[in-house]
Amino acid sequence: MLKRTVSIAPMMGYTDRHARYFLRLISRHVLLYSEMVTTSALLHGDRERLIGFHADEQPLALQLGGSDPVELAQCSRIAEQAGYAEVNLNVGCPSDRVQSGRIGACLMAEPELVAECVAAMQAAVNIPVTVKCRIGIDHMEGYEAFEHFVNVVAASGRNTFIVHARKAWLQGLNPKQNRDIPPLHYDVVYRLKREHPQLEIVINGGIKTVEQMKTHLQHVDGVMLGREAYHNPYLLAQVDRLFYGDDRAAPDRNEVIDRLVPYVEQQLQAGTRLQSITRHIHGLHKHVPGSSAWKRHLSQHAHLPDAGVVVIREAQQKLVG
Repeated sequence: MLKRTVSIAPMMGYTDRHARYFLRLISRHVLLYSEMVTTSALLHGDRERLIGFHADEQPLALQLGGSDPVELAQCSRIAEQAGYAEVNLNVGCPSDRVQSGRIGACLMAEPELVAECVAAMQAAVNIPVTVKCRIGIDHMEGYEAFEHFVNVVAASGRNTFIVHARKAWLQGLNPKQNRDIPPLHYDVVYRLKREHPQLEIVINGGIKTVEQMKTHLQHVDGVMLGREAYHNPYLLAQVDRLFYGDDRAAPDRNEVIDRLVPYVEQQLQAGTRLQSITRHIHGLHKHVPGSSAWKRHLSQHAHLPDAGVVVIREAQQKLVG
């Protein structure tokens, strides 16, 4: 059974294959998610570029964006054949671009369509199909409206909901503002789990510390970390022991880099630019003396045409101690 105790949110522009490989070096167990891939892109685009991954990234889930049940079923099959451990439907992204394609949080206004989509997806595959949503959109007010959405979708046979504990304002706020301005209502998500114990509920939104994770896990089944895991990735070094019972020592930060270097060398040989990888590791040394110099060196040198792993090693030398 796939364990969603701690997972890393799908984040556009962040959780690409290089970021995921790096994060996996810190935690053996957290469930990683791809960036959202739209059904039209996957059906008509370069599949290796869009959904290719390194086997070491597992356990790994693919997030899809779409609203056509037939296309979503086709893409779910593609995900399963590619080796993904889960496929997730995005019903939470508030961006104007995805709304225009009838993707993301706007679908919360159409629970019957979401139910039809996830039923088609699950009928097409044997891996789990999950839904990521908000607690509401625009003037969809109150617990009852949110519960109605969940009940309709759950009736299709889906029992796992990943809930960002904020509303999404589709009119008036941009995606960045929608991550911060609408207030968090963890109590709404807790209530959903309390009143529907048969559902698997994963909570997302504003989670930054291990202590917060522990608190949430007293009320729900899992926690999903967002940008904190990206900007402070070494936070994950505590997760395997605390939440998965894995007593093996977590690698220290230098070990993480030592293990990353062979991957970087392989990717450089394949034509990847160093900056495409190093942009994901800037936060590794957060709270460590010299972290600013580490980030600065990577920023100033990794983008150069002939940049290689020596840039990473030089950046390490900027650290104190």
